[in-house]
Amino acid sequence: MAVQLIFRSTFMTFEMEFRQLNEAWISKYFIHEESDRLVLSNPQKYILDKGGNVFIAFQDGRVLGCCALLVHDLYTCELAKMVVDPSARGKGIGSLLGAALIEKARQRGFKRVVLEGNTKMAASIILYRKLGFQEVPFTEIEQKHELHARCNIFMELRLNPLPLYEYYI
Repeated sequence: MAVQLIFRSTFMTFEMEFRQLNEAWISKYFIHEESDRLVLSNPQKYILDKGGNVFIAFQDGRVLGCCALLVHDLYTCELAKMVVDPSARGKGIGSLLGAALIEKARQRGFKRVVLEGNTKMAASIILYRKLGFQEVPFTEIEQKHELHARCNIFMELRLNPLPLYEYYI
């Protein structure tokens, strides 16, 4: 059976899998931060009720991966909490999730998608670049965005070729 992708505006199902996949990934490579605890303990409140979306990839009822679209403002959203089950890696699940999130961001009229990353996660950085993301110097975002301590790379994807209004202020 093919991999199916759904996006949610409520967390009727898959909330536990979303939390477990993310907690396992963070625990393996980093430490849990307070923002992780908040979002993963109540994704309905911290993602969906704030206008975001959650994307779930599954096959035969088993969750293979997930990610979230977090709303920052009228122009900017964030690709966050992307994780693929270790047994499903290398099968294009991350590309499927990322492309679906980017398409949803376009449909919703966002001008850019941003993300936080860590260069020790080389495969994810390669994926983000394939999806069209480019690194943004930290000096450009330091006062606009509170980063996770584990973040050592900040990337963005421009969805609109026109410059954002902030560059004219």
